[in-house]
Amino acid sequence: MYLNAEDVLPPSLLRQVQKYVSGRELYIPRESGERVGWGQRNGTRRKLQLRNQEIRRRYQEGEPIHALMEAYHLSYDSIRKIVRAKE
Repeated sequence: MYLNAEDVLPPSLLRQVQKYVSGRELYIPRESGERVGWGQRNGTRRKLQLRNQEIRRRYQEGEPIHALMEAYHLSYDSIRKIVRAKE
């Protein structure tokens, strides 16, 4: 999420930061211990897990890889990795 430094930093700290990165974007990582895994905050990881489960189910029910490629807009190799992966 983008925040304007003027809105969140005290003026003295803002001046210090400007000495190093004036006018440029700066990524500030979370404090250690607060880090969440990729896709956990916005639910992307769970959505991909559900999608992959559905792909495996459809494949096990006999749907061909080429049909799955078209349905999910994925490459042949991507579908193969998904259907061969252990849940």
